[in-house]
Amino acid sequence: MPDFHEVRFPLDVARGARGGPERQTQIVTLASGREVRNSRWAHSRRRYDAGLGIRTLDALAAVVSFFEERRGRLHGFRWRDQLDWKSGPPSQEPAATDQVIGVGDGVASVFQLCKAYGAGASAYSREITKPCAGTVRIAMDGVELAGSAFSCNLSTGQVTIAAGSIPPLGAVLTAGFAFDVPVRFDTDAIEVDLSAFAAGEIPRVPVVEIIP
Repeated sequence: MPDFHEVRFPLDVARGARGGPERQTQIVTLASGREVRNSRWAHSRRRYDAGLGIRTLDALAAVVSFFEERRGRLHGFRWRDQLDWKSGPPSQEPAATDQVIGVGDGVASVFQLCKAYGAGASAYSREITKPCAGTVRIAMDGVELAGSAFSCNLSTGQVTIAAGSIPPLGAVLTAGFAFDVPVRFDTDAIEVDLSAFAAGEIPRVPVVEIIP
């Protein structure tokens, strides 16, 4: 079996989950009191607790079934982050000009989907590897390409431009898309006390992003 299953965690449970990005920063305090800070990770990593979205026994059973099918931490899967799952603002549909994914050199035909956070020299570029089917739109110098002019690998986020539409030197390629986060369970055990669950206690179901 592949180590990643192209299946999405139940959306109704994910909507009630809690979590977001984390980074690892090393801070050394010098004798003078000044700090030296160093980022140990090149990329942020997202963590979620899916247990907070479980409100009924049916939802709990669905999560346990999903957990068993993934064999605990063994296989990855798709996760919908309700705050951050579009190339643009959450309230708007993806537009073909949302994100710059490359500049043409007249030869390259493969480009990686990515999303920028912030602007200017300090902006963070996040590689998007799990776009959603039917949502990817591509534009060249602001003009949207027809669907036949490109293809997108939904397992890697790589966009391939057709031979007749390869971006010429200096042409700016942009993209719009919806996407999922590649994750895995961060535990090999889900412990449930049904009497406590009935009293309102939520089981902990940790999920962590898989960094490509």
